[in-house]
Amino acid sequence: MSKQFVQNSYNPGDIVYAKVNPSLKLIIRRYIDQIYYCKIFEFPEKKELVYFEREFVPNAILIEKNKEMREK
Repeated sequence: MSKQFVQNSYNPGDIVYAKVNPSLKLIIRRYIDQIYYCKIFEFPEKKELVYFEREFVPNAILIEKNKEMREK
C-alpha cells in the first residue's frame, strides 16, 4: 500500500483568504515546513501573517484564477 504525497496547494504569489478574517485579502510570500507566510494585499509593508493550509477558505474560483496566473 503506497501513500500518495500531496504537497502544498498554494504557491508564492497566490491570493488567499483566511477563515479567521475572510474579508482580508492575502498574498502568499513563501511556503516552508507546511507553513504559509502571507502579506496583506492592501498593506504589504505590515508584518507577515502565518497560516497552515487548513486555515484558508477553500474558494474554487480563486484557485482557478491562481492556476491561470501561474501558467502565464
